[in-house]
Amino acid sequence: MSRIARLDPVLIAQIAAGEVVERPASALKELLENALDAQASDITIALEQGGIQRIRVDDNGQGIDSEDLPLALSPHATSKIRTLQDLEGVSSLGFRGEALASMAAVSDLAIVSRRREATQAFSIRSRAGHIESVVPAAREAGSTVILSQLFSETPARRKFLKSESTEYGHCDELLRRLALAAPEVAFRLSHNGRAQRHWPASERALRVRAVLGEAFVEASLQLDVQAAGLRLQGWVARPSYSRAARDAQYVYVNGRFVRDKLIAHAIRQAFQDVLHHQRHPAYVLYLELDPAAVDVNVHPAKTEVRFRESQAVHRFVFQAISRLLSDTVPGRNAPLMAPGGAAVAETARFPQQQALEIREPDAFHAALFGPLAYSRGVPPPIPDSAPAPAVDGKPPPLGYALGQLHGIYILAQNAQGLVLVDMHAAHERILYEQLKEASSRQSLQSQPLLLPCSFRVERSDVAAAEAHAEALAAFGLDLAVLGPEMLVVRALPALLATGDAETLARDLLAELRLYGASRLLEERRNALLATWACHGAIRAHRALTLPEMNALLRDMERIDRSDQCNHGRPTWYQMSLGDLDRLFMRGQ
Repeated sequence: MSRIARLDPVLIAQIAAGEVVERPASALKELLENALDAQASDITIALEQGGIQRIRVDDNGQGIDSEDLPLALSPHATSKIRTLQDLEGVSSLGFRGEALASMAAVSDLAIVSRRREATQAFSIRSRAGHIESVVPAAREAGSTVILSQLFSETPARRKFLKSESTEYGHCDELLRRLALAAPEVAFRLSHNGRAQRHWPASERALRVRAVLGEAFVEASLQLDVQAAGLRLQGWVARPSYSRAARDAQYVYVNGRFVRDKLIAHAIRQAFQDVLHHQRHPAYVLYLELDPAAVDVNVHPAKTEVRFRESQAVHRFVFQAISRLLSDTVPGRNAPLMAPGGAAVAETARFPQQQALEIREPDAFHAALFGPLAYSRGVPPPIPDSAPAPAVDGKPPPLGYALGQLHGIYILAQNAQGLVLVDMHAAHERILYEQLKEASSRQSLQSQPLLLPCSFRVERSDVAAAEAHAEALAAFGLDLAVLGPEMLVVRALPALLATGDAETLARDLLAELRLYGASRLLEERRNALLATWACHGAIRAHRALTLPEMNALLRDMERIDRSDQCNHGRPTWYQMSLGDLDRLFMRGQ
């Protein structure tokens, strides 16, 4: 007796359906992609019980010929491709010819369709994989697909579905993805007879605003970069708009929503200097390239792709977003934004900074802390009584310092109103960018310490210091051995000359033990420099003079990525005069 038997065609279709149709949202995805491929400009979706009970999709697309309706429900039948060459350069959303046949195998499926040039509509129905005859029907040009009782023929699959609200949530998210991909198409969605979404056809920017909200758009930087046959467009939210989950990340490759690990990794790398490690960036990105340079036939769900030149794509995406984020400097590429998101225009009424009667620190405080040389390359401080100059005849974006609040925040006045600056976070970013620039030029110069700093360590630290003397010198650290368990720091990087010598030395030794000199100099360099910048930045309760505060503000306006510190926290906050007026109920 033969142990190998040919499976029943209906059973084969039900097995294949498990790969294509996992839940109502999977079925809805295939139906909507078919409508978009049919060049529909208006699509209406009606769901019942989260799509478990019923899914109905109406479109005004090209429609299906009556003689093609039975074939549309057959496996591997499609109008999208004909040859292997078509598959290698496919541009349509669907191409496998599996979706309708898979849904017909596990549900009650009905199609009513009319070609635009036809005088009569026709319908066809499939019950548990058994296709009925084509019959005349009434309908305008386009197609209607009704999917009822999903997985009714496969109870084991049906019991794995979640609650009605959960399944509806998946369908709603699926619609958001496709709506962002096709802004020229109008979408309507109802659930259990109640209208939920209505997005009329519009431009891409308006669709992004409608789907993701005003706050996302106002917090985003617009991107449009081209190079070597690649084009990347879209919106990338500033790090201050970061999310607790990956719920606002949309990537499209030639109009197809994808979850691509390579692109996701490139984006994470671009954000690594400006985003807290527990937060996630928000973005809507559209990557366009030659269809022949990307393989979309990777997974039945068609959300995974494979690039022919993966490294080139990774480098292109990383550099495009990294450059966009590096230009987030106050006043450089966009007007300052008020907390509500509205841009505030500059005004010619900005007053010249006047001398303030602020009491200087007492003699004990001055003797204890002394003057603050907070960063290198800053011009000598101007006298407190002299007005600060304008930049190119206009007030600088972050304005002029008024004073300090509890030794933590700098209060400044600019054309829009009041600017609050976290001085430690701001200085940390400044130091980090300066360290990175100096390190890339291999010019981390040392500055000898007036009093060398000696400290006790483990014998493994002494061994690391002796073994990696060249690597230590490359980072501008002069570290010598005093004894079997004793080290001494004789010089620090000039940019960190006022930092804690022992802490900086221990940080570097720890990195060397974990990663070795070669990897530290290549891969881990920025992580170490970020740690050093944090340790070397001015601390809270450090009294600054007005010239020192203004010098800090000017450095913030010059360096890249100055909106966030190395950990992704904001460095400054704008309160407009309107915000202050509302706070104090002026004019009310």
